[in-house]
Amino acid sequence: MGTGWSGMRAGVRDCVIAAGVTAMLLVVGLSEGNPATGLDPLGYALLAAGGLALVARRRAPAPVLFATGLCAVGYQAAGLDVPAVAFLFAVYAAVREGHRAITLAASVMVLAALPLATLLSPHDWPASEAFAHSQGALELGWLVAAAAAGEALRQAERRADEAERTREETARRRASEVRLHIARELHDSLTHQISIIKVQAGVAVHTARRRGEQVPETMLAIQEAAREATRELRATLETLRDDHTTPPRGLDHVPELVEQARSIGLDATLTVEGQRHDVPAAVERTAYRIIQESLTNVARHAAATAASIRIDYLPDTLTVRIDDDGEATPDAAPTPGVGLLGMRERVTALGGRLLAEPRSEGGFTVQAELPVNGTS
Repeated sequence: MGTGWSGMRAGVRDCVIAAGVTAMLLVVGLSEGNPATGLDPLGYALLAAGGLALVARRRAPAPVLFATGLCAVGYQAAGLDVPAVAFLFAVYAAVREGHRAITLAASVMVLAALPLATLLSPHDWPASEAFAHSQGALELGWLVAAAAAGEALRQAERRADEAERTREETARRRASEVRLHIARELHDSLTHQISIIKVQAGVAVHTARRRGEQVPETMLAIQEAAREATRELRATLETLRDDHTTPPRGLDHVPELVEQARSIGLDATLTVEGQRHDVPAAVERTAYRIIQESLTNVARHAAATAASIRIDYLPDTLTVRIDDDGEATPDAAPTPGVGLLGMRERVTALGGRLLAEPRSEGGFTVQAELPVNGTS
């Protein structure tokens, strides 16, 4: 919207400038008091055409440059001794857009043609006076000034663009440094602790089996959870280090979440509806995280015995729904914890919708609708 509004303002400004230059040229031409000739209508038409051509000076600077130059030569030949102001504006616009060679060629041709046009005019001027008139129509100093102004603005815009690119590169570099710092902190603080949990759980399981004792289900669940946490942490660290877009976990890994839920005694089921199709990486990652966080909340807080996961593939939407039979009731408002806030932020970032509330029949439901079109 900002770009369109800026372009509209530039177009209006070009129209105003073209109208102003046209009016000025006609006023000067009419006030010269030259003897009337049969070529006057043509001369005034060329004055107006040269000024109005400036409307397109931003879109087509080179054609406008030659058009205004031809108009200047034409109305000089028609007997109107009017400065080539429109051509000066065109020189400025062409140089600003970087057309320096074309501008130089057009300027040389116009400077050479103006004295000849003045000699061919119906006014009977001596050769020396004709040359004086042509110099008055387009003095070399004004031509150089117009070109210099265009080049100065072009260089200023180039430096501004370069400064903007430098700021963006600096911001990206700082973001990369922050990611690496977070990765190092996570590696130092979490990997060690999780590894200890995994090793201790493994030792306990191994010892129990050597003694011929039955291994507690909770110990096996701890061992598997530690192993999964290690994998997740490594995937997260890789994401922070490399900043790639490939999701470490996606829809293909949802069955693993269901199996983990079953391993801790939760009766978890998975239902997939619709024709599966390609889903953007960000949508896959978000769907997986929502299911993972929902099952974690069910296991920790819901006091539920069963949970159902449903994934619906629709043409424009991927819908994920997780229901449990926990203790939540419709008259008890859910506490907005970090997990729910994180889900909502992920879904909102993709332009989707999230429903998280107690069910009328008891328990809790989480439903996310994620658009799959126009998401990278």
